[in-house]
Amino acid sequence: MPQHHSAAAADDSGPLSRRSRHAWRGAALLLALVALGAVYWHLAGQGMTYEWQWNRVWRHFGRWTAHGFVAGPLLEGLCMTLGIAAAGFCLSTALGLAAAVGRLSPWPFCRLAAGAYVQLLRNTPLLLQLFFVYFLLSPLLALGPFGSAVLALGAFEGAYMAELFRAGLLSVPRAQWEAALSLGFGLGQALRLVILPQAARNMLPPLTSQIVTLIKDTSLVSAIAVADLTLRAQALIAETFLAFEVWLLVAAIYLALTLCASVPGWLLERRADAYSGAAGR
Repeated sequence: MPQHHSAAAADDSGPLSRRSRHAWRGAALLLALVALGAVYWHLAGQGMTYEWQWNRVWRHFGRWTAHGFVAGPLLEGLCMTLGIAAAGFCLSTALGLAAAVGRLSPWPFCRLAAGAYVQLLRNTPLLLQLFFVYFLLSPLLALGPFGSAVLALGAFEGAYMAELFRAGLLSVPRAQWEAALSLGFGLGQALRLVILPQAARNMLPPLTSQIVTLIKDTSLVSAIAVADLTLRAQALIAETFLAFEVWLLVAAIYLALTLCASVPGWLLERRADAYSGAAGR
């Protein structure tokens, strides 16, 4: 089943364009590091010195004892953040795909329900949604702080993923649907075996960006008393008064998490580009 792309689509999603995006991201990161260095040297030149106490911070991440490694509050918060991000990603993917299919459905009720979900969640703040789920739905559903965080975060990110998936599905020509149905596939089989594999290549760049956004948005769950990395850092600062060290370490952890999420997406993009280039020859 051949797939035809317009010249504009090829220009927007080609290897050169993607390499340019990655080059700009690297340049932006380098510029941010240079700016931080300039601020530090300016403060040092003004006589504003700070005595760093990193030795007091690392032990709160974890330490070795006679009985083995004991996780500190920062590592425990990191594990909680990873758990929320993983569960939120699974929920948002399921809700986003369901909403995308609903918006493309021939039934008006499905389109109306999916459109209302997307517009309502996309146009209200995530923090407000966290409060709504935690204070109103959590007592009714017995969710607890972790369940409330996963539900609010998954529903919020799912509204954005719905538009991402819908755009990816619309990028596949209608003839592919007709060809799959003419071969005897059901709607579910056609979507899973024919349409989604073709749409996945176009969805990889925005999906990677959405995963990065999801990881950063987990920092807001500290507002509903979830003991994630941000809340643990706030408690540690109140105890040790090491605001600079703790926040710099937390920022580095979030940066590492987002980079770890971006690198696989970048590798998959390169693999898809290589495959499409080999198929075109």
